[in-house]
Amino acid sequence: MSNHFSGPDLRFPGDDARLDITDLYAFPKPGQADATVLVMDVCPSVSINPPGPTSADGLAAEAAYEFRIDTDGDAVANIVYGVRCSAPVDGQQTATLYRAEGDVVTATAGGEVILSDVPVALGADAPSVEAGGHRLFVGRRSDPFFADVTGALNGLQFTGADSLADVDVYAIVLEVPNAALGPRSHLGIWATVRTPVQADTGQIDWVQIDRAGRPEMVNFYCQGEDKIAYNAGEPAHDRTRFLDGFAHALEHMGHYPPHEARTVAAGLLPDMLPYDVTRPAALPESGRALTDDAFDQALSVYVQRPISDGVGPHTDLLADFPYLGPPHHPPRRAATPSAAAQATVG
Repeated sequence: MSNHFSGPDLRFPGDDARLDITDLYAFPKPGQADATVLVMDVCPSVSINPPGPTSADGLAAEAAYEFRIDTDGDAVANIVYGVRCSAPVDGQQTATLYRAEGDVVTATAGGEVILSDVPVALGADAPSVEAGGHRLFVGRRSDPFFADVTGALNGLQFTGADSLADVDVYAIVLEVPNAALGPRSHLGIWATVRTPVQADTGQIDWVQIDRAGRPEMVNFYCQGEDKIAYNAGEPAHDRTRFLDGFAHALEHMGHYPPHEARTVAAGLLPDMLPYDVTRPAALPESGRALTDDAFDQALSVYVQRPISDGVGPHTDLLADFPYLGPPHHPPRRAATPSAAAQATVG
């Protein structure tokens, strides 16, 4: 399910669907070689297995949703784009886009405001705001991820049925001029969600509660409470902290020989989506297009043989911004805030 339900026991991080990153995409803007499109999908509207909470009417106002970009190959972010949403007023929210350079915890605390008053879309309309070569859409969209999840969970007995055909997500779609991504063409990109927590000293600490780089990483290679540590981790520390666990999963679930398991695991870490601004998007070499079959690719690596679930890309994708199709369902009423959300401060 890509990173759907990336908390322990197929739950949402912090038991809050609004904090769950489902997928990350990066691809050149169609017809314009000097711009890049970044997509972060969060908050799945339908739980697949087991049944769970549905998405709320909006994104978490206390959270920072961020694209983090390594421009020099050290797996540390040099450029960060962050989005924060206002608290809902009569069911409506607006979003603000921030940008920061250097080693920052979150761009939304002190970064430069690039765009503001971007309406968060709940229906089929796709309003966006554009300035300085940047364009932002935030709102409900059709989930572009496609997979026969039921077949995968049933011993790879695929039926060709798309388990996510009618799932909605909240999408953050950001168009960025390549000139704003630094001087090098090859980048490492990942997405994070952070929430502010008041420490005993009264200081506000931004706690990372979820992250996503390559598709299917946390669900395939992390178990139980290890998912919490992984979601809170940084790519620069991935090989030190998680190489053994990844190799164990490949050896015991994918039946790799021990040495080969470590080699393959090392190739998956650090967990960033590699992206070359001069090349078309295609997993696993550069970026990720909305039509890339991430599920087949991830399963094939995991079980050490070619796998196809017989499911293809969704047909509701758009040729133009914001590229994801309109939502399938009306928004659901927000559930009672989780304990994690109640513990945060805005």
